[in-house]
Amino acid sequence: MNGTYYISAEQMTVGYDGKPLIENIDIGVRRGEILTLIGPNGSGKSTILKSMIKQLRLIAGTVVLDGRDMAGLRERDIAKKLAIVMTERIKAELLTCWDIAATGRYPYTGRLGLLSKEDREIVDAALETVHATDFADRPFSAISDGQRQRILLARAIAQQPEIIVLDEPTSFLDVKHKLELLDILKRMVRENNVAVIVSLHELDLAEKISDRVVCVANNRIDRCDTPENIFTDEYIAALYGIERGSFNALFGSVELPAVSGEPQVFVIGGGGSGVPVYRALQRAGIPFAAGILPESDLDYPTAKALAAELYGIPAFAAAAETENVRNRMTEIGRVLSTVPAFGETNAVNKELYDAAKAAGILVDADALLGEGEA
Repeated sequence: MNGTYYISAEQMTVGYDGKPLIENIDIGVRRGEILTLIGPNGSGKSTILKSMIKQLRLIAGTVVLDGRDMAGLRERDIAKKLAIVMTERIKAELLTCWDIAATGRYPYTGRLGLLSKEDREIVDAALETVHATDFADRPFSAISDGQRQRILLARAIAQQPEIIVLDEPTSFLDVKHKLELLDILKRMVRENNVAVIVSLHELDLAEKISDRVVCVANNRIDRCDTPENIFTDEYIAALYGIERGSFNALFGSVELPAVSGEPQVFVIGGGGSGVPVYRALQRAGIPFAAGILPESDLDYPTAKALAAELYGIPAFAAAAETENVRNRMTEIGRVLSTVPAFGETNAVNKELYDAAKAAGILVDADALLGEGEA
């Protein structure tokens, strides 16, 4: 293993009751880096994290923290370096949110656990960082799951760690607070040189936040690489066993399967204007054809996933021959255009639009979608 890793698993085997789940794990994270675990439910992501932080006993191997075997470190010494944000519910009767966040200071207090003025200022700053000061005095047991997650992150920040381990930290957060949490982690990594290990279900977030990605599937580490090499349509589909629908690497999103059958409408799109219409047609159960789209167009990936027929051309290719497409469009008999204005770059689609208008086969999107809902 690379000696620059701040925490690393070396030939680690993890599992339950002495039965191996995943063997020979070699992963590590450096300070100033985010390492993200992804993979299907039940693949072992949480088991790996719990084993690395000593919540589960290792079956074999070693976890090294800052150059020392964690098995020989005292809990208080570990807590001065490593903070944990896990998904388990904690019992906190009669404790306020401030009290919970303040437990992050326990590695630095004396035997009586008394907080100094500096400790209290650190806790207040941590709560402010996660935007939780307005409910800091409320009972921890009386707040929402999303608010609890923010308080637990505040506790970890108050601990002033050199590494943070988080298991599905965005699970109970809305979009705003997901982005805020990940922004906080990024700033801690960049400004404080903290190391982060996190497991995530949201592939779009994992793609954006990670420096390296560990893929867990089929009781093994399938791959460890940069996001650019991990997040491809083909690999993510294979990793998660996607058979119905597809993963869109360009947008970091998933698409439902296309509606099968003979196209009932031809959609002239481009520049991203067709995406909401493609999805609306899919939801309404209306099979459609789409074109003419260059492979570099924003509409192309979604049309490729959802259209029953797609007429595309290579990126930056010369203008397409429209006669065959025009004949097919006429055969379908209904045309819907999403393009607000045609210019030189989509002159071929202007030809299709003019032909559809002359033939009287242009249709209104709302009327067409209304048929699908009827």
